[in-house]
Amino acid sequence: MKKTLSLILIVLTIGIVKAESIVTAQYPDKITFKGTEYNLNSNPLEPYFEKFPDKRPQSGMMSTALWRGYVAYFEIIDEQLFLTDIKIEVSDEDSEDDYDTKWISAFKQVFPNKEKAKIDWYTGILILPHGKIVEYVHMGYASTYSKYWLLEIEKGNFNEARKYKNKEFVKFKKRQFEMFEKTEEYKKLYAELKENDESNDDEFIKSFISDFVINYTIKFLTE
Repeated sequence: MKKTLSLILIVLTIGIVKAESIVTAQYPDKITFKGTEYNLNSNPLEPYFEKFPDKRPQSGMMSTALWRGYVAYFEIIDEQLFLTDIKIEVSDEDSEDDYDTKWISAFKQVFPNKEKAKIDWYTGILILPHGKIVEYVHMGYASTYSKYWLLEIEKGNFNEARKYKNKEFVKFKKRQFEMFEKTEEYKKLYAELKENDESNDDEFIKSFISDFVINYTIKFLTE
């Protein structure tokens, strides 16, 4: 874990995950695809709030399981990725129990003049785990599932969907990494991670990139 945390700082600069999200299991964002709602193993709204931090909704509630402070709801509509709602947890003032909370929509706080917002700043591969939990890991989105949808998004436009069972997903990640390893983007990322890894462990850095290859690649590199 100490080694992993030594690399999280460089992960943060790339804008993929928060440090707290790695060390604590998180409430996932949600996405509706083909009429079914799935959990998301990524947070497409975070780049927007990093650019406009004053727009981040404030709930007044803090949880180690929800460091970003909200749950975003997305949907693929007409081959495009849209944000349809943002919910925050607040104290339930109508309850007799001081510890009761409720979820309310904060969408209009962020986008007051819209009913839904196209996520045109996002390019990457969305991971939609579903089915049975194969292995539970109390750390970020590290648990593994029996099935996965992968959605390739380019500037908010839906390009392609792929469906994998767990073992197929593992094989795909291996192929994706092998192709990514040949690119200039990989060489640059490897150099950055190596510079920030105190132990200077080449095998660990390679394994780290391999584990998170879907987050580091913005499109499908292999069939």
